[in-house]
Amino acid sequence: MTLIESIDNIFRQEKWVKKNNGPLYAQLRDHLTATIKNKSILPGDPLPSEREIAEIGNVSRITVRKAVQELVRDGLVVQRQGSGTSVAPPLNKVQQSLSVLTSFSEDMARRGKQVSSIWLEKGLFPPSPKETMSLGLKSNSLVSRISRLRLADDVPLAIERAALSPHYLPDPENVGNSLYDHLDQSGFKPSRAIQRISASILRNSDAELLQASEGAASLNIERISYLSTGQIVEFTQSIYRGDAYDFVAELQIDTGET
Repeated sequence: MTLIESIDNIFRQEKWVKKNNGPLYAQLRDHLTATIKNKSILPGDPLPSEREIAEIGNVSRITVRKAVQELVRDGLVVQRQGSGTSVAPPLNKVQQSLSVLTSFSEDMARRGKQVSSIWLEKGLFPPSPKETMSLGLKSNSLVSRISRLRLADDVPLAIERAALSPHYLPDPENVGNSLYDHLDQSGFKPSRAIQRISASILRNSDAELLQASEGAASLNIERISYLSTGQIVEFTQSIYRGDAYDFVAELQIDTGET
């Protein structure tokens, strides 16, 4: 039996439709979830198009679309423009502490992962209103901006967009793999930071960079970093894959009397 024949067989209605067992889209979703988890379809395997699945299963394309959208939401399949839908590759989640200020490079190196970056933007630019406010820049100032896709063992995990005053980073084009190592050389490595984390969904452009599906979950972080003198040195906006990252914080219990 060929791969196409075996995949087609998976979608035949007699394989997954049970009378009085709920909406058809939910039955198809559950059937495909089980099929993916028991390795009948392997990571990277393409799925037939919505039209083909609908024809094979004798159901409407709306039924197929709703089932596939829920699989995308659950991180089991990915959809990419121009290449269709396929089973998502397995990911080992990365745990990152929120208690210590470290760089992506430091985090991944401690886990024995090979770090790499794809530069998206690097140079001096007119600042956005948010960058101007966050960094305390003058209206006629420029901002040093570096944006990059961060990868660990060739798997894209995060998009980082950092902005700094040119006073602290006059040469953004010379930043290598680690921004903090570069700042350390000039004595401007941050010593503390305040981070704000929010849940969101990936826009198409960011999803393509992260090799995830548009609408998949993401964790967005805005960080303002400070020198030991209290001066703001960095404003960074990062987007992390929600299926690849867990953020962990250690909390101290207040033993004082109330």
